[in-house]
Amino acid sequence: MRKLWVNTFLTLDGVMQAPGGPEEDTSGGFTHGGWSVKYWDEQMNEVLGAAMGKPFDLLLGRRTYEIFAAHWPRAGDHSAAAPLNNATKYVASRTLKKVEWQNSQLLGPDVPKAVAKLKRGEGPEIQVHGSGNLIHTLLEHRLVDELRIWTFPLVLGTGKRLFDTGTVPAGLELVDTTVSTTGVTIATYKTGAAIGYGSFAIEPNQTELDRRKKVAQEGATADHAS
Repeated sequence: MRKLWVNTFLTLDGVMQAPGGPEEDTSGGFTHGGWSVKYWDEQMNEVLGAAMGKPFDLLLGRRTYEIFAAHWPRAGDHSAAAPLNNATKYVASRTLKKVEWQNSQLLGPDVPKAVAKLKRGEGPEIQVHGSGNLIHTLLEHRLVDELRIWTFPLVLGTGKRLFDTGTVPAGLELVDTTVSTTGVTIATYKTGAAIGYGSFAIEPNQTELDRRKKVAQEGATADHAS
């Protein structure tokens, strides 16, 4: 079984849109593109370099594929260019009819089924970069083995988020963490952990029982009104 892991940059309020430049993704009127650039340091380069220093395949959504395909074949001797250009790229798209970046292929209409088949096959680990909509699908179908989340010390208040409405509840296990000199927290989580529910509340008294009843009634009224 091949491991699939997600690598994503986030703000503290969970925005993942356009970390690399102002024109990367302006959809929805987003004006904060390039928010990650000034935080980059050598330690972050080393972490990313280690991930790309071993064999891997890429799994990309359509928008991220187009951004990468327009840039990396022309990136010259940048340290990430050769690994990305040489990797096999699997592209999830409902609109693309062909993909021209070397070693790229379309997954077909049933992305969860195609990815599950890839994971059962032979080959190196599968990495996902960017690709927010695709990540949502992979998480929904429990196809992600690890998440490497780079959390940058800023908030934007708007933009596409990694965990948004419709996210499937799931537990995560922290397996590694490091902090850059610029305050970026790089944390690796394994998926598949159980959510441990509980309560800090003491045995409820009548006042608390009345409060709960009131909240339930207010919720029912709101549901009926909607």
